[in-house]
Amino acid sequence: MRIGIANDSPTASEALRRALAGSEHQVAWVARTGADAVRLCRDLPPDLVLMDLAMPVMDGVEATRNIMREAPCAILVVTAAPQDNVGQVFRALGAGALDVTATPVLLGRPGGEAALLAKIRTIAKLIAATPAAPAAVAGPPPDNGSGVARLVAIGASTGGPNALARLLARWRPPPDTAAVVVQHIDPAFALQLARWLHEQAGVPVRPIAGGDAVEGGIVQVAASDDHLRLTARHKLVYDVDPRDEVYRPSVDVFFHSVARHWERAATGVLLTGMGRDGAAGLLAMRDAGHATIAQDEASSAVYGMPRAAAELGAAEKILPIDNIAAALR
Repeated sequence: MRIGIANDSPTASEALRRALAGSEHQVAWVARTGADAVRLCRDLPPDLVLMDLAMPVMDGVEATRNIMREAPCAILVVTAAPQDNVGQVFRALGAGALDVTATPVLLGRPGGEAALLAKIRTIAKLIAATPAAPAAVAGPPPDNGSGVARLVAIGASTGGPNALARLLARWRPPPDTAAVVVQHIDPAFALQLARWLHEQAGVPVRPIAGGDAVEGGIVQVAASDDHLRLTARHKLVYDVDPRDEVYRPSVDVFFHSVARHWERAATGVLLTGMGRDGAAGLLAMRDAGHATIAQDEASSAVYGMPRAAAELGAAEKILPIDNIAAALR
């Protein structure tokens, strides 16, 4: 891939150059400000931008927002101590960045270059991927005694954190309703995502440990890059398979498990995101008799996953993010 580097630190930029030098990728340009990065994305479009957060003239969050509006391309946030800048990280992810990792020179532990290159490989697969999800298999309804009458299954990717915050600020799951979220995010940030959503929306949000039962009145968030599945006993478990699935955790895998194992009322919601993950699973939920909603193009940071769902006829309703809460109520 042709990769642009947006970083005002010469040391960090050189570390990124060194990391890319031994790979199949090439550096397209280096921008020292966010404004320069936006201009270069327009004039010399790269396949991927490695975006720092703290830059002069225009920071990485605003640069990401402008790039996605004016010259959309894949963006990976690469910044010093991302764990200490959670608010900015989620704003950048909400603006359209795909993922986040630490700058190799400032990582403070071995493997920084390897971690960066692994992220880049995953993004390359995301750009090219057109995965086919397996068909859902019908199963008998379980007798498990769960007190939850309704399940809301939510999938999101690029731009998802902000979309989730806006949705949950307007809709809180009632005591008889479980809400389970699968968001494409580095597992190192899953716990921070749960805390951040709670702070932004004021609703109880809990990361899923694995083996948890679905629970009414709270939001449960996948916290692993293994796939989340719903079992016949209405437990939430992680599964490493399918190993070759580029989307981890996969929204399709979770939605298919809901279609197979949840016999009560359910609603599938597919939010903003790059690629096609979740579209086939949403169709499986609709075919199983559940309600389905996809976010509309105008309110999506990236209209990939919802578009794929619309093209498949998987979404009964296509709504702006601010109207999805009313539909859930």
